[in-house]
Amino acid sequence: MKSIDRYLARLIAVPLISTLLIAAMLLVLDRMLRLFEFVATEGGPISVVWRMLANLLPEYLGLGIPIGLLLGIMLAFRRLATSSELDVMRGLGMSYGRLLRVPMMYALVLAALNLAIVGYVQPYARFQYERLRFELRSGALGASIKVGEFTHFGKDMTLRIERSRDDGRQLSGIFVHADTKTGSSYSANAERGQFLATDDPDVIIFRLTNGTLVNDAPGYRTPRVLTFTSHDLPINLPKFETFRARGGRNLERTLPELVRYSRDPGASAEVRDTSRAEFHFRIAEVATMLLLPLLAVSLGVPPKRSTSALGVFLGIVMIVSYHKVNQYAADIGGLGRIDPLIALWVPFLIFAALILWMYHTIAYVPGGQPIGGLERAFAKLAKAVTRWLPGRRKARA
Repeated sequence: MKSIDRYLARLIAVPLISTLLIAAMLLVLDRMLRLFEFVATEGGPISVVWRMLANLLPEYLGLGIPIGLLLGIMLAFRRLATSSELDVMRGLGMSYGRLLRVPMMYALVLAALNLAIVGYVQPYARFQYERLRFELRSGALGASIKVGEFTHFGKDMTLRIERSRDDGRQLSGIFVHADTKTGSSYSANAERGQFLATDDPDVIIFRLTNGTLVNDAPGYRTPRVLTFTSHDLPINLPKFETFRARGGRNLERTLPELVRYSRDPGASAEVRDTSRAEFHFRIAEVATMLLLPLLAVSLGVPPKRSTSALGVFLGIVMIVSYHKVNQYAADIGGLGRIDPLIALWVPFLIFAALILWMYHTIAYVPGGQPIGGLERAFAKLAKAVTRWLPGRRKARA
């Protein structure tokens, strides 16, 4: 029997891992393009994109692990059914309950992993992602100076650079204009320039080479013009706001923190309701994973003499639809209209009852097929379409 368990484990592992990788890659690629555009617009370093994507991975895994588990088990049992291996195992006296031993082990391990991700890892990652977005918007990540455009350092200084080489180490075609608090102003242009760090983290030195400096003040009759070979110009960096503390949103709170906020008598009713709704939402999503092996077997085994993949499609639709229902229930529970315990666990019980009925039908009813009617209707529709298409082609001919 152990060899059969190892065989099932291999059959499940391949589509499970493949689904996780493909889903993560698609989600990352979709977000990557938007992040590159966002970072380029804000003038931040491109390296921050990879840090932001890394902080989004826990969220993507929280969504991808249940779908990967469902597809892994479903495709494994579909392969066993279409190759008649499942009939051989059933003929040897192996029940569906025995065959579900390995899938349930997968479900328990992945449910524990998903609980750790959505309960503890994802809140910290989400906070780091929001902090990076804030620092990009405020310029605290060291926003780059755009070549050929006027860049403002606060309200009193404007800088323009025509060319930049060697990752900003060699600047040329420089224009600087600044106003001081005493009412004076100065403008300078130079052939080359270089930024230098100082002991003060709030001040940097802009060293200009081969240029002209024009200084004007209220006491001057005419502006003073000076030429220089080297001139050090101090630049005060703008002050940036500090980002808020973690926990400003429910997505950034761990499960123990959600429990504490939901029971805090000093918190507002809105905070208590939203915390309870978020807590029950995460627990319900993880608990659903324990039902996925039963759903996968019920939908993964097609009817006899059929190779239809309708069950695979229906399984994905069911799990995604249930996830959307849970999101809506969490929103309603957070508004205080319905108790979160009722809003989230009643749909769970209905979903669980439907899955148990489907599993009982395929496992204990002779010749039972939970979606047999849908399979027959789908087969008739496919035949009608195949008959209609040749007729259309002949008519056009």
